[in-house]
Amino acid sequence: MNSIKITFPDGSAKEFSKGVTPAEIAESISRGLAENAIVAKINNQLKDLTTPINEDSKLQIITFNDPEGKETYWHSTSHLMAHAIQSLYPEAKFGVGPAIETGFYYDIDINSQLTETDLEKIEKKMIELAQADNKFQRKELSKEEAVSFFKQKNDKYKLEIISGLNEDEEKISIYGESDFTDLCIGPHLPSTKLIKFVKLLSVSGSYWRGDEKRDRMQRIYGISFPKKKMLEDHLTFLEEAKKRDHRKLGKQLDLFSVQDEAGAGLIYWHPKGAKVRYTIEEFWKKAHLKNGYELLYSPHIGKSWLWETSGHLVNYNENMYASMKIDDQDYYIKPMNCPFHILIYKSKLRSYRDLPLRWAELGTVYRYEKSGVLHGLLRVRGFTQDDAHIFCAQETIEDEIIEVIRFCQFMWKSFGFNDLKFYISTRPEKAVGEEVLWNKATQSLKSALIKENIEYELDEGGGAFYGPKIDIKIKDALNREWQMSTIQFDFNLPERFDMKYIGEDGKEHRPFMVHRALLGSIERFMGVLIEHFAGAFPVWLAPVQVAVIPVSQNFMDYAEKVKKILSEKEITVELDKRNEKIGYKIRDWETNKVPYMLIIGEKEKDAQTVSVRKHKEGDIGSLSIDEFVTKISNEIINKK
Repeated sequence: MNSIKITFPDGSAKEFSKGVTPAEIAESISRGLAENAIVAKINNQLKDLTTPINEDSKLQIITFNDPEGKETYWHSTSHLMAHAIQSLYPEAKFGVGPAIETGFYYDIDINSQLTETDLEKIEKKMIELAQADNKFQRKELSKEEAVSFFKQKNDKYKLEIISGLNEDEEKISIYGESDFTDLCIGPHLPSTKLIKFVKLLSVSGSYWRGDEKRDRMQRIYGISFPKKKMLEDHLTFLEEAKKRDHRKLGKQLDLFSVQDEAGAGLIYWHPKGAKVRYTIEEFWKKAHLKNGYELLYSPHIGKSWLWETSGHLVNYNENMYASMKIDDQDYYIKPMNCPFHILIYKSKLRSYRDLPLRWAELGTVYRYEKSGVLHGLLRVRGFTQDDAHIFCAQETIEDEIIEVIRFCQFMWKSFGFNDLKFYISTRPEKAVGEEVLWNKATQSLKSALIKENIEYELDEGGGAFYGPKIDIKIKDALNREWQMSTIQFDFNLPERFDMKYIGEDGKEHRPFMVHRALLGSIERFMGVLIEHFAGAFPVWLAPVQVAVIPVSQNFMDYAEKVKKILSEKEITVELDKRNEKIGYKIRDWETNKVPYMLIIGEKEKDAQTVSVRKHKEGDIGSLSIDEFVTKISNEIINKK
């Protein structure tokens, strides 16, 4: 039989000769598709466009508009960058060069410190190599052949990678274009000519395999696009993101700091940042109490048996801090709150009448992160989890999930985020718990989302080993996606800790356990919040809601009166007592992004009014003190 059937994503099918390639199929469909094709998905596996297809298959032609298309495009550009670097710096050795969510990078071991000028030179060389229209060609090697090849290149980094590969489980492949060859799983673009517009963005220090005890390398970050307008738009986006960087704004607005001399990855909250955090936590607590949760507080350390029983010491040890000896017992600082909540559950016998139990805690935990990945508030070593656990009977699990989904949507909308995406992650190959429980739990997640008319994507095999989950991503003002909320089943801990309740039948039953985080961690959430609002918080969250600014010292008494009235109404207010010109003070408070300024001069004092200026809008007129209090109080109540 010399023909095969190719089935396309829309369900249509067509016969082709055996050995046909995705590139040829794309050409048969349309010239435009062939020109935009980047890679193919054959039976749900990404393959080069030149891959022969010898059996009936499902086929999707992937373009740059698809996530897999961008990943392949950027990974191929990373390969091209390594080629350019080798051409310019023959002594260079290469670590890893993956595509990432925002482009690509490559870790390089090179004798000289690279500068911005060097990046421009590399960029120019990349374009020259791209225009040569060299084909990316895949070759599969045995482990012995791969070792021999990279020994000849004197590339110790690739040799180390190869030493960890099992050729029985994964094929060892290399990709070459022109005179450059690299170890790579692939797939790649069919040709370098598809790489049109490139920008190398930065160079920074890195360590081989992220280990600060290993060789120090240099990491070059870059981005590439098939169209000039795409690159221009992206560079504009990066400029806006730079302005919104929470680390820069955190310093400018005096919100928080990281004191490396006292410990990396640990956050120091300054008064203004602490005020924002206080507002968030108070809202969080009240919302949880209103939604049927009870609040817990648990210790920061616990005996080693807790973490042995939970499995953390076996499965999570590299992220935990070393033990400490107390009364000849090993104690660990907690990386998670779950075991403590379970102990509270087990402090007495539970009945089906007690369930569901919804327990929430803003619990501070500590996890080891390598210094190279620490990033302001977004990646830290000590953080406060927006944590909750639900213990319930199997029969009520779907209702509980629906309530969590609704609660999650309420929380995010309250903070100004309306664009949410939902993902369900299913059972991985290695999993604990009976398959029937996994199926029931996964179906509960699906049913809950369907009943709420929420679309979702399926991540097959993406669940944790202890249960399926819903992940929720939000989009910020720059249209960036952030993974924040999680609703996670757990069949592992109830079994390990032998959790029970007495059912209506008088027999012992195992409760279902759900881990649930809405905001994620307070630190990371604050980082996202700062960047989303560019530091200009809505009135209800602002650390300083009103600045009272007298035109001169002559009006200080009236300014003090205004401040007192606002403070008594629980409005956060600062009185500017500086002996500076009014224009300077207005500009300064505008820079500090205070929502409202009240300007007070002779006219305002005589009329017992205030002249109101709003951030980014300027003068909005005069109001009586009572009118202004009513206006701002309504905005605070309505989360404006």
